Amino acid sequence: QLAKDLLHPSPEEEKRKHKKKRLVQSPNSYFMDVKCPGCYKITTVFSHAQTVVLCVGCSTVLCQPTGGKARLTEGAYRGAPE
Repeated sequence: QLAKDLLHPSPEEEKRKHKKKRLVQSPNSYFMDVKCPGCYKITTVFSHAQTVVLCVGCSTVLCQPTGGKARLTEGAYRGAPE
């Protein structure tokens, strides 16, 4: 496809691009509400958290840091990102 509309890229094409190279810069990270499997308290967690996040109520590990996005612990429920 030679004729490509650079002013109106498709949403999935924009999502694939680097955060700085999009038509309008937007971050890849987000905050999410994670519900603890033990005490059902809700904790706000950053998607790319670099530390182990513990539950406020019962000190259960909610997510583990990886190279990029944080990995949620089994059973921890993730609400909609804000």
